[in-house]
Amino acid sequence: MVSAALARRFGLRRARLVATRPPGARLHTLIVLRWLAIIGQTLAILFVHFGLDFRLPLGLCLATVGVLVAVNLVSFTLFPTSHRLTDRGAAAFLALDIVQLAVLLYLTGGLGNPFSLLMLVPVTISATILSLASTVVLGALAVLATLLLAEFHLPLPWGEGGLALPGLYLAGVAAALLLGLGFISVYTWRVAAEARRMSDALASTQIALAREQRLSALGGLAAAAAHELGTPLGTITLVANELAREVPAGDPISDDVRLLVSEAQRCRDILANLARRPDPEDPFPELPIGALVEEAFGPHHRGSIELAIRIHGSGPQPLAPRLPEILHGIGNLAENAFDFARARIDVAIDWDDERVAVTIADDGPGLSSDMLGALGEPYVTSRPEDGGMGLGVFIAKTLLGHTGAQVAFGNRPGGGCEATVSWARGMLEKGEKKETETA
Repeated sequence: MVSAALARRFGLRRARLVATRPPGARLHTLIVLRWLAIIGQTLAILFVHFGLDFRLPLGLCLATVGVLVAVNLVSFTLFPTSHRLTDRGAAAFLALDIVQLAVLLYLTGGLGNPFSLLMLVPVTISATILSLASTVVLGALAVLATLLLAEFHLPLPWGEGGLALPGLYLAGVAAALLLGLGFISVYTWRVAAEARRMSDALASTQIALAREQRLSALGGLAAAAAHELGTPLGTITLVANELAREVPAGDPISDDVRLLVSEAQRCRDILANLARRPDPEDPFPELPIGALVEEAFGPHHRGSIELAIRIHGSGPQPLAPRLPEILHGIGNLAENAFDFARARIDVAIDWDDERVAVTIADDGPGLSSDMLGALGEPYVTSRPEDGGMGLGVFIAKTLLGHTGAQVAFGNRPGGGCEATVSWARGMLEKGEKKETETA
């Protein structure tokens, strides 16, 4: 429950644990377990045959064990010790163990052999590390082997006169094995699934806390930067205004001076907005989602880039809280779009009874698959030559995540990149109500 709430708050993608296939198993682990089984089987066969003087088909028994030895040696030779088997590969590995054990039991008395209990082991291992589907298949294979062994097997090795166990007893052994297979497999799988769920919950919590700590650190740096930059920026603005008054209108550098004045003023406005606290007397604590997006885009709009905003949804336009997180988050995405766009940016605002979505698409070069996978992490940028720090998208994604938004990135089919910000409508309206009541 904790990880689910954190995942929704910070925009983390949380796996569906029950339906997600576990990642298989290390080959080295299964090889070691099989070597233990090989040693145990070999010692048991030799002790019964020579120590207890019970005549076994020794050659066939040792050949059956030799199959596992050969497979282990081949696996050890072909693959490194760190190799991980897929879910199907590990299931096939354990299926061979079930078949080999069934053949060995067939040669040594079937279910009358007390070591028939070992039929539970491969299925239990599968329930611990493999998916439910693989465990069910292996369980079915073990059940089939148990039923066949109850009917077909060589006589139980014994002294003179042999030993014939009653059919009712063998049926009871078969029933006990089948019940054990079912109970132990289900119980082990549930315990392992819960362990995986707790592990994923811990991982989600750690990721959320790490993102929050990074954002908190960046917030401290931003406050320090705003404080330190205030004085030199004021000096730059003063000097730029004096230059603008002294440079004649027709001078070749007059346009550059005016640009310097406007950019210095823009920097001062940005610092002022960062330092401004929310006004409890704000007459517009909420806005229609379209107007809110237009306000976020306003400071970043450049005349050379065409901006097209399409507003379309079912029913009345939802009112969104005029939160700094939403304005700064969408503003950062807008600034990125203007930086990369060649001629046009398309913004689509859609909503229905369940969802509100804002899609920002540019006609720029798009992003590589590697960059798309890492986008949203701090200090990841595709333009280091421009001095970009790789923090804009990270800050936008984290701020929007605070409002319950999910942020996704992708490439447009016709070229360019698009970012989609979506909220559950109930969560967005709940945020609006909370802010209004607080005010």
